[in-house]
Amino acid sequence: MHTEYSEFAMFLTVDADDKRPLYQQIVDGVKALIARGHLREGTALPSVRQVANDLGVNLNTIAVAYRQLQEEGFLRVRHGAGAVVSSRRARVVEEEELLKPLRTALTQLILAGRSDKEIAAVVRQELESIRAKGDSR
Repeated sequence: MHTEYSEFAMFLTVDADDKRPLYQQIVDGVKALIARGHLREGTALPSVRQVANDLGVNLNTIAVAYRQLQEEGFLRVRHGAGAVVSSRRARVVEEEELLKPLRTALTQLILAGRSDKEIAAVVRQELESIRAKGDSR
């Protein structure tokens, strides 16, 4: 297995206890790797079959994830040639659409009894964590 592919499989995981569908966990994982700089523009990703084998999931799950990433502008997929990271930025989307998941997460934190100050600290810490992981290449 190619070194980059080994790193990809090492950083990309799925959790059976996670409430998100497996394909969404994979989409989110790839986006995180791109955001952190672990996957750069032009980087070839392992085949659908290889990722499915490495993660122990159905290859259709990986195909759906790759297709969603392609639709969002993160991957360029050519049948037979594989998937390549095409951009570090998502296709142009309305800010409202970008804020929906954040609102959901903030609502969950409020419902869990967190104060505004605690929520702000958590958001700041997570942002710093994402930025720091990108610098540790």
